[in-house]
Amino acid sequence: MKRTILTYFCLLLGATLQGMSMSLFLFPHSIPSGGAAGIAILLNHWFHLSLGFSLWLANIVFLLFALKYFGYTWTLRTIFSVATTSTVVTILTSTIPHLHFHTFFDIGAGSIFFGIGVGLLIRAGASSGGMVIPALMIANYKNWSPGKVMMGINLLIFLLTSLVIDYKIVLYAVVCQFFSTNIIDFIYELKFQNLFFLSANWRKR
Repeated sequence: MKRTILTYFCLLLGATLQGMSMSLFLFPHSIPSGGAAGIAILLNHWFHLSLGFSLWLANIVFLLFALKYFGYTWTLRTIFSVATTSTVVTILTSTIPHLHFHTFFDIGAGSIFFGIGVGLLIRAGASSGGMVIPALMIANYKNWSPGKVMMGINLLIFLLTSLVIDYKIVLYAVVCQFFSTNIIDFIYELKFQNLFFLSANWRKR
C-alpha cells in the first residue's frame, strides 16, 4: 500500500509539473512541449477547442497502442497522468493571466518543469502520453535513451506547427526539447538508493 501511494504521489507531482510547464510557460507562446502538445495547439488553432480537451484527443490513439504493448497497469497510470495534466492545463489557462518576463525565460522555465515532470512519470511506471508512448517502444526495442528518441519523433510535429502558426516556433520548440529531454534522461538514469518503486521499468506487467 505504501509503495502504491508513493507511486501515485510521484505520478501526481510529475503530471502537475508537466501541466504547469505547458499552461504557464509554453502554450502562451504556442510552443509545443512535445508531439501531443503540438497536436493540441493545432486543434486549438484550427477548431478553437480548449487546450485541455485537445490534449485528451491527441492522446487517445496512443493510449490504445499502450494498452497492448505496456499492459493495463502502465496504461492506467498513464491515463491518470494525462487526466491530471489536462486538468491542470484547463484550470491554469482559464484562471491565471499569462504574464511573461521574456520568451527565453519562459522556454527555460517550461523546459525544466516539463523535463522533471516527464522524468518522474517515466520513473514511476507511466508516461505523459502522446509521443512518449512510441518513443518508449522504440527506446525499449533499440535500447536507446527515451529522451533522445522522443526529440526525434517530435521534430515532425514541431515543423508542422511552425508552418501553420509561426516558423519561429520550431526553433523555440527544439531548444525546449533539447533541455527537457536531457533532464528526462538524467532523471531516468539517476540511481535512487531508497526509492525502489522508481525502477525506470516500463515493460508490460
